[in-house]
Amino acid sequence: MAQLHCKIRRNVVTMKKNELYVVRGARVILRRCRLFCLVSCVLTVLMGSYATLAQTSDAAVDPLAIVRRASQNELSSSNGNHPFRYRLRKVDDGKITTKEIVETKDGEVARLVAINDKPLDADAQQTELERLHTLAAHPEMQEHRHKREIEDSNRANKMIRLLPDAFVYKFEGMVDGPNGPSYRLSFQPNPSFSPPDREAEVYHGMAGELWVDKAQERMVKLDAHLIADVDFGWGILGRLYKGGSILVEQADVGEHHWEATHMKLDLTGKALMIKPLSFQTTEDSSNFEPVPPDMDYQSAIKMLLSDNESAQTSAR
Repeated sequence: MAQLHCKIRRNVVTMKKNELYVVRGARVILRRCRLFCLVSCVLTVLMGSYATLAQTSDAAVDPLAIVRRASQNELSSSNGNHPFRYRLRKVDDGKITTKEIVETKDGEVARLVAINDKPLDADAQQTELERLHTLAAHPEMQEHRHKREIEDSNRANKMIRLLPDAFVYKFEGMVDGPNGPSYRLSFQPNPSFSPPDREAEVYHGMAGELWVDKAQERMVKLDAHLIADVDFGWGILGRLYKGGSILVEQADVGEHHWEATHMKLDLTGKALMIKPLSFQTTEDSSNFEPVPPDMDYQSAIKMLLSDNESAQTSAR
């Protein structure tokens, strides 16, 4: 959901500029706002253990109150004060890319390290190093990218605030989440919900399940699907078709820092009601390590370049 509109990035063949904006926006939201999206998801939930179900009766659980608290916790999270570095593996239209990404106060910085699960060849390695050196020499490039990240995050925050009112929730039981017991909630569109803008209209066509961590009350899993064609207005106008899906999972990766660890999109539609859209993307994030909270983007570039030099030394 709010990870709808809820780190999906670049690699669309048609309408490169506009479609890329949609993909990048969705990805940023998934990372900043952690768990909701611009579209929806397949209802294929692996039901965890019900061992703790007996300890939590339906009557004792208020699903709407849980979602309200979880939404507020997403909005008030202090992840920005606990930046991490991590590895992102992305499968997009059959191509696999792997990147090392560092979060900084100036936005994220990434270095491509593998294509189709193979290390970069000498030419590709040189191209990537030159790109990083150019970025370090031109702060305005990073500033522009960071500005777009902030704009997308603000949109996502707005979508998260609408979550409690946009759906009707039902408590389905307890499951084992990545950090312990989680509430398993199903959701359907709320017929009384009046979308405040074009972006929020997608909520009328989404249904599925939401898991919320019991201890920290953070959203840990969104598994939803589009039950109708929906219009969207995330940067451009378009429509997503019924049957599209998205699966998003996040976890506490340390220091109460929550990150999206898995995402799978299967979406089709049209941009500007003319150009076809197709997103077949899977992303997995791993190897999370904290970095200094005051790290700037140029220091992150030096860190990534140092990694490259160390790898070359080890290979000799």
